[in-house]
Order: sequence, then structure tokens, then C-alpha cells
Amino acid sequence: MTKFRHLIWTMIAAGGLVLSASQSHAQKPDVGDQPGLLADDSVELDPEFRKQAVLYRTNEAPGTIIIATAERHLYLVQGNGRAIRYGIGVGREGFQWQGLLNITRKAEWPDWTPPPEMIARQPYLPRFMAGGPGNPLGARAMYLGTTVYRIHGTNRPDTIGTAVSSGCFRLVNADVTDLYERVPVGTKVIVRQKPEL
Repeated sequence: MTKFRHLIWTMIAAGGLVLSASQSHAQKPDVGDQPGLLADDSVELDPEFRKQAVLYRTNEAPGTIIIATAERHLYLVQGNGRAIRYGIGVGREGFQWQGLLNITRKAEWPDWTPPPEMIARQPYLPRFMAGGPGNPLGARAMYLGTTVYRIHGTNRPDTIGTAVSSGCFRLVNADVTDLYERVPVGTKVIVRQKPEL
């Protein structure tokens, strides 16, 4: 009977630890949003996520942006079966989406006002942050339709190739600046979750 009681108390204690760990995990800041952190530009991207010209078959017109969420790549269609491919960070599980939008606005060193939904999930976030090197939106932002989503830079280059955002697409600051210079307001953006067959 004593062994049985000991087993029950051990199971209760283990359950308490699991519950405590999950609650403390929920209180931790999101690794993808760290306002005030200065980007570590010495981060070496995996070769797969470095900007490069690639062969890319599509019927979309040159200048179209195609985001392949599953691959963690953004393609800027060049025509003649080619594209410029950039490595990106994407939305974490539950925050990935797909659709067809246009770039409706562009901003250099954008200010950041987290939407109310994000504040509700992450109450430690500032309600407003002026643009600059410590801003999570990084050096440039391209706003997608009338949504809260953007293609933007980051102060966390180590998150490229991962799924940590609240639905936006992040590039290292050098890449987002390059893309920003290549695309005008009105650019068509296709977001795909699954690879094409």
C-alpha cells in the first residue's frame, strides 16, 4: 500500500511539473518578437536561405512575389523560368495562411504598432515602437492588402528558415532592402502553404 501511495504522489508531482512547465512556457516572450534587440548581422544563414537566382517554373508574370510557406522561401519572378529566391521566416503553427494579395504600402524603417490580437497573446509587447535597428519589423516593410500581415525585415536574423512569427514573413535586413527596391506598390503576392505538384 505504501508503494502504491508513493506511486500516486509521484504521478501527482509529475503532473504538477508538466502543468507548471506549460504555464511558464506560455509566459515566455515569443522568440520571434524581441523589441529593442539589435540585429546580429554576423549571423551566417544556411546556404539554402541565402538570396540567389534560381530556375523557377511559373505562369505568373515577372515581378510577382510567390511565398512558399512550407519551403521557407520567397520568390520574385523574373521571367524566362527564373526567379530571385530569398530565405524567410514564416508564421508558427496556427498562424500560417494562404491567399492572393497586393502590396498596398511600403515603409523604410517602419514604426511598429502590434495589433490588439498580438497584444492579447503577448501582453509584454510595447503598444508602439518607433522604427529603427531594434524594431522587430527591421529595415523595410511591405504591407499586404488590408490585413495586419507584412513582408518585413527582422532584428532576429537567426529566425530565417523557421516558423516563429504571428503570420508575417521576415527576411534579413539586407534581403528585405533588396526586395523593397525591386517591387512597387501594387505588386501581386501569392502565399502558398503547400508545394505545387
